Order: sequence, then C-alpha cells, then structure tokens
Amino acid sequence: MKFIHLLAFSLISAISHAQIPDGFTPLFNGKNLKGWHVSRSTHQGTTPNFYVEEGAIVASQQPYGQGGLLMTNQIFRDFELYLEIKIDSFANGGIFLRSNEGGSAYQIELVLPGGTGDLVGERIPVSVPAIAKDRANVWKAGDWNSFRIRMTGEIPRITLWINGVEMWDVTQTKNDFIGGATEGMIALQCHWTAVYSPTASKGMPLSSWRPGATHRYRNIAIKRL
Repeated sequence: MKFIHLLAFSLISAISHAQIPDGFTPLFNGKNLKGWHVSRSTHQGTTPNFYVEEGAIVASQQPYGQGGLLMTNQIFRDFELYLEIKIDSFANGGIFLRSNEGGSAYQIELVLPGGTGDLVGERIPVSVPAIAKDRANVWKAGDWNSFRIRMTGEIPRITLWINGVEMWDVTQTKNDFIGGATEGMIALQCHWTAVYSPTASKGMPLSSWRPGATHRYRNIAIKRL
C-alpha cells in the first residue's frame, strides 16, 4: 500500500511538472518565495499574506483589508508567461505585467464573478483594453485554470490564452507606461478591501476580497523572447 501511495505521488508530481511548457524557466520553486518580494511602495498595501502551501503560492488578506503585491526580483521585457491559477469568488486580484515597484502596470484581472482575463491598466491608462469574452466557454469553476500571456514590443502587443484557447490579441496604440518603460516585473496582486464602508474606500466594495478567500498560483514559468 505504501508503494502504491509513493507511486501515485510520483505520477502526480510528474504530471504537475509536465504542465510547464517546453522552453520555459520556472519562476517559483514550489517550496518557498525565493526570487520574489513584497512591494513596500504600492497603494494596495504593504502587508499582504502570501505564503506557500501544497506547492502553490497562496494570496490572502491578513489582517483583513490589507492587500499588496508579490513581485519577481527579476525584470522582463519581451516574454511569454505561463501559470496555473485557482481563485475563490469575491476575491479581487490580478497579474501585473512590466510592473514597477509601485505597481504601475498592465493588469490581467482575476476576479469572480467579474472580468477575469480582461486587460486593464493599474495606475496607468491602457490605450487598447481587452475583454475575455470566451472565458466562460473554457473556464473550470473551482479548479485550476492555465494562463499563457505573451507580451512583446516597445509599443506592447499582448496575447492571452486561457486553458490553451486564445482570448484576445491586442496591440496598443502607444507605450502607456510611465516614462515609456519597456521592462518591469511580474507581480501577483492581492487587492485591498474596504473594511468599514465603500464610502470610506472611495467606492471599493466590501466584497472585493471576502474574509477567508484565497488566490492560488502554481507552475509559474517564463520564457524570454
């Protein structure tokens, strides 16, 4: 019986490892947050609760109301990013692309119900936003979903695939980044939440991150282009 359990664990580990596409370099070792850091200058907050559990990075609010960003130590220009995500409903987060330390970036939304897979700007405008209209056709509710993001060019062209299906492919009309930046960090966002009232938070609803909710990330890998 012990041998069978060990064999099953080995097969699961092999399957998990095989999910990273060929030619990609892991950004997360599955054990700890080596190679990542929490931003100390973002308006999202500076005490987010990011930790590793069962081979995944977990994002949660602790204390409740405080968000923040977990950022790669490395900086990237043109790349393809691959990761698998499992998100609870009423937990607002995102994947930041070419982010600076303060969290100015293009963002792919991660929020259910809502605009998961949509392209928006975080503290910068986006000249050409995008909506993942076909997400519902491929989304696995309550399960892991793969995201593959390609970003290239001084005037960025960005493409998103969810579970291997292209959601959108857009080219911006200009470089929207502060100072025309052409590189930055990858970041995972745990959105801050209004603790007392939407009025006190300038309109941010209390449900932007419900107590106890989490986002989980695994098999995070990148390929420089």
